[in-house]
Amino acid sequence: MLAEHTASVIAWLPVGPGPRRIVDLGCGTGAGTLALAERFPAAGLTAVDSSAVHLERLREKAAAIGAADRVRLVEADLDAPDWPDLGRPELVWASASMHHMADPDRTLRQVHDLLAPGGLFAVVELAGFPRFLPADAPADAPGLEERCHAALDRRHAEQLPHRGADWGTLLRKAGFTVEGERTITVDIAAPRTDAVGRYALSSLRRMRGGIESELSPADLAALDRLLDTDGPHSILRRDDLSVRTERTVWAARRAGTRQRRRPRGRRSRCGRRRAPPHRASARAAPSP
Repeated sequence: MLAEHTASVIAWLPVGPGPRRIVDLGCGTGAGTLALAERFPAAGLTAVDSSAVHLERLREKAAAIGAADRVRLVEADLDAPDWPDLGRPELVWASASMHHMADPDRTLRQVHDLLAPGGLFAVVELAGFPRFLPADAPADAPGLEERCHAALDRRHAEQLPHRGADWGTLLRKAGFTVEGERTITVDIAAPRTDAVGRYALSSLRRMRGGIESELSPADLAALDRLLDTDGPHSILRRDDLSVRTERTVWAARRAGTRQRRRPRGRRSRCGRRRAPPHRASARAAPSP
């Protein structure tokens, strides 16, 4: 759903003519891995995740696009003090994974030592869970999505204390030079396909699992009506959905020989389809 956004972030990175060795830390099912493979067709990629299920899904997707021979899969706990051999990459990518680390300072030092001299570390972090519904929706529980987000924020404050950390400061502390910071606002109106509806359905289902005990009975019932794909109030039946979120990316360099291309701009916007997809504008203050 956010492939265009991910491609925009990767295109912005100051990586010169292109890295030959890339590591994706906390790759999940591989959206970032495959976007990196497309952007850098001469590169070999190592995708690291603690979930064997996620890695198997990535294996299937890489095979489907003919990239299986370029993507090495490594199952590993990134909170462990010792990592498996990940080579000497020129680019390390960590999208929505750093805030899950038990000790981010240690992880940042490990990445610094892992990188080749002059290599780049790209940290992409969430400003929050995507939003999909209008503010006055659904009709039987206006503002439901905001209340769900408030409940999720309370859970995250307890379980993910590093969410929203000042990654620029932490990167410098670990010995990196931060060469660029960019906040991207995503606002995608629903096209004439059901892609946005499916994305909203899967996202809200995941959210429900974490906030069920935090919602009132009335709000939980309203959320379940949205998630009931056979019911008249199913989110798949709505024609007023959009995807709204923000991501911030930091481009941080390990000292050494540089292959530097100046980052372009510090804030951009993935707009609705009638507007250009990315527009530079004044950078706002940085923000799951």
